[in-house]
Amino acid sequence: MGAYYNEDLSRLTCEASMVDPRYSKHVHDNVHGNIYLDKLSLKFIDTEQFQRLRDLKQLGATYMVYPGAVHSRFEHSLGVYWLAGVAIHMIKNLQGAELGIDRFDIQTVKLAGLLHDVGHGPFSHLFEREFLPRVLNGCQWSHEEMSLNMIEHMVDVHNIDVERDSLNKVKEMIVASNENAPSKSSKEKLFLYDIVANGRNGIDVDKFDYMVRDSRACRLGVEFQFPRLLENMRVIDDEICYRAKERFAVHKLFSFRADLHRTVYMHAKVKAIELMIVDALTKANDVLQIASSIQDPSTYWKLDDTIIKTIETHASPELKESKDLIQRIRRRELYKFCNEFTVPKDDLEHFQKVTPKDIICCQKSCDVTLKEDDIAVTNVKIDMTRGRNNPVDRVHFFKDYETNEKFNIDDERVSHLLPAYYQDVIVRVYSKKPELFDTVCEAFTNFQVRTYGKTKQVHATPEKKKHQRPSYFMVEYREPSIVCIAVLVCYVTHLEEVERLVILYGQIGLEEMERFMIVL
Repeated sequence: MGAYYNEDLSRLTCEASMVDPRYSKHVHDNVHGNIYLDKLSLKFIDTEQFQRLRDLKQLGATYMVYPGAVHSRFEHSLGVYWLAGVAIHMIKNLQGAELGIDRFDIQTVKLAGLLHDVGHGPFSHLFEREFLPRVLNGCQWSHEEMSLNMIEHMVDVHNIDVERDSLNKVKEMIVASNENAPSKSSKEKLFLYDIVANGRNGIDVDKFDYMVRDSRACRLGVEFQFPRLLENMRVIDDEICYRAKERFAVHKLFSFRADLHRTVYMHAKVKAIELMIVDALTKANDVLQIASSIQDPSTYWKLDDTIIKTIETHASPELKESKDLIQRIRRRELYKFCNEFTVPKDDLEHFQKVTPKDIICCQKSCDVTLKEDDIAVTNVKIDMTRGRNNPVDRVHFFKDYETNEKFNIDDERVSHLLPAYYQDVIVRVYSKKPELFDTVCEAFTNFQVRTYGKTKQVHATPEKKKHQRPSYFMVEYREPSIVCIAVLVCYVTHLEEVERLVILYGQIGLEEMERFMIVL
């Protein structure tokens, strides 16, 4: 699969890209191969603001579940830059004279691809969707807006010589997919706005890059073959359309994106870690003034994923709670996942988010009284880019290159195996304190019965998981040549069964280890 993809894309880039290697610098990307960077792009890349993207993991905390997911926003931005260039050259080769595509258009589209994520916050979308609304009372700030501010800041600080019209159009392209995107300054060549952040139907090179890059990093074994769409697109009525024979590839793009969200981005353990990071950042905000950085690009560019290390090493005693949460993450003492259920499709339209208070109100056990801070609830939405609507309804197709008619294709004319619904809402509940796990599980089950008349979760929480509890033993082991104090952390389900053994401290050789186990 990977070899086929690389050969296919290599052929595409050779045919489509008109980069002169004498006037560009190349880097080797593990997804796209050689990427050629022109002089103007290098002026932006070789700045501290853009280099900051190296310290922003593309998938945030996902690497703590998928160890290979350590790629950064930096390489993703280079990938989108390159694919934006490939896409515009493909169109130019086919319809350049007809559409009037010039150097200005090519440069603008590539810059938009390069700079679309320079305003991203730490830990992927967690910063803007979870942290900021909590500390700034429902803040609607977005990383795309910060990208626009950061671009202006970079141009001013580094005196980058770029045409003002081009820069304004770059900024418009970056926010083109936003619901509240400003009106475009030009009514011509609107198809250019479909390339990087497609607000019409969601098919763009940003998705092409991250879908392949993320699935490869997580070793999912499946990759979306986007070169087929690049090869079979053309502009009709100022809109990028796709050849009808590629209708299955279009459907697969949206379904594969949804699969990535379900399998990777919204993984239950990933969300548990993200919840803990949000709590840690929230408790640290008053001391470190993290949220205030969004007001000024000159301050904001210094904020990245290393904020966690800053909290860990800070001397302030006021950060103790944040430090304790980060330590729990390091030691894998995560918020415990109780269970989840998928909201019935008939209830999606009027669904209201479940809150910790809703779970507490369903507690029947009197052994302990739950508090809102004991419970974390996530209402996970997984869709195909348009909520409960079919994204393919907005995609236009064409028959062949001899005709200029564009049209939609109804699902019933494609296949009867396509989904009938396009969104899932999954309610997940976590216990922040291990000792309250059973109580929270029971309250969550009661909530489902009260709301729907029966439980909606696939199965009850396994008894083994309910009774799993941490036990701590400290053993001092002495030898003439070595003194080792080891802390053994054992998760015990039965007295004789030890599932996990971790030596957290000490240095010991193999022979000593064998004698050590005999002592135990």
